[in-house]
Amino acid sequence: MSEMGLRERKKRRTYQVLSDIAIRLFVEKGFDAVSVAEVAAAAEVSKPTLFRYFPAKEDLVLHRIADHEGEAARAARQGPAPVEALRRHFLDGLRRCDPVTGLNDDPEVLAFHALLYGTPALVARLHTHLERSEAALAEALGGDLEARLAAGQIVAVQRILAQENWRRIAAGERVADVRADAVAAAERAFGLLAAGLPHLA
Repeated sequence: MSEMGLRERKKRRTYQVLSDIAIRLFVEKGFDAVSVAEVAAAAEVSKPTLFRYFPAKEDLVLHRIADHEGEAARAARQGPAPVEALRRHFLDGLRRCDPVTGLNDDPEVLAFHALLYGTPALVARLHTHLERSEAALAEALGGDLEARLAAGQIVAVQRILAQENWRRIAAGERVADVRADAVAAAERAFGLLAAGLPHLA
């Protein structure tokens, strides 16, 4: 059992190391300017080994946010009601300056977001990530058409709030100057969701 635990930890560490090396190279030189072979060489692994961990070049970048895929679904299940639970979860993320909320001015986070949103191939792959997050949330909300419609609205609200925060931070504003507006916008947006989805509020 402990051997399996050790193997799993080693595997996760390898994922992390490969992703970190790739992101550093992509930030330095640009996503399209770096080949998978260059990433493999920098990580001192073979190209086939790298592809065993990451089937696509874009996955090297999206790995950093992969653990957020089921986050909305997990938060929605915590109660007292899905929309209220998600509101609290998002506001807690703002308090912690969680990069997924866009309210983070750490230079590494800003460089990662610039890479992510400035590369068409990564934006396309991010859309797939959002679709999976939306599907998981819809399942948590009941799985029917009404649940899928609600999940689409909720995920869109979270994405737009985060992008607005990131846009302002990327333009040079400080977290301290954006925080109050970010909280007010989140409260307003989740208030609209609650009004439109009373059965989930």
